[in-house]
Amino acid sequence: MRLIGPEPAPAPAAPDLGGKSIAVAAARFNEDVAERLLSGCLARLRERGVPEDAIDVARVPGSFELPAAAMKLALTERYAAVVCLGALIRGETPHFDVIARACADGIARVALDTGVPCAFGVLTCDTEEQALARAGGAMGNKGAEAADAALDMARLFAAIDAREAAPGGR
Repeated sequence: MRLIGPEPAPAPAAPDLGGKSIAVAAARFNEDVAERLLSGCLARLRERGVPEDAIDVARVPGSFELPAAAMKLALTERYAAVVCLGALIRGETPHFDVIARACADGIARVALDTGVPCAFGVLTCDTEEQALARAGGAMGNKGAEAADAALDMARLFAAIDAREAAPGGR
């Protein structure tokens, strides 16, 4: 067995982004939860050694708008990865299910269509209490975990590209 790329780096390992930046697309809806996710994400990026000037944050109205923002960011070719952050809290109507599905499918499509890793840091919770627990509470901070996923995938993609560019492509 041959491992492609480095083992996952323990924090705080400074990532080699190949001169690119990390984009964070962050929804504003459910503001209290969303801000905690964003804070956790930015703190983790800094802990992992991403320079401040290599982090760009794009704010969007809600989670439904995340895929469009992620696509626009990815297509610029300036980013090694895009972190998508938002919080959906179930209500009394099927609106939650529609938005959650569109958001998840859209973010996945961006990564697959552009080849730019997109980390899914969108909470889909039944209650605000569950969301707060996952945004820096008892369940950790999913914004920080999404930052880790983005950096790990960026490293993997860079290793695959380097391997492909090597003589013989292997």
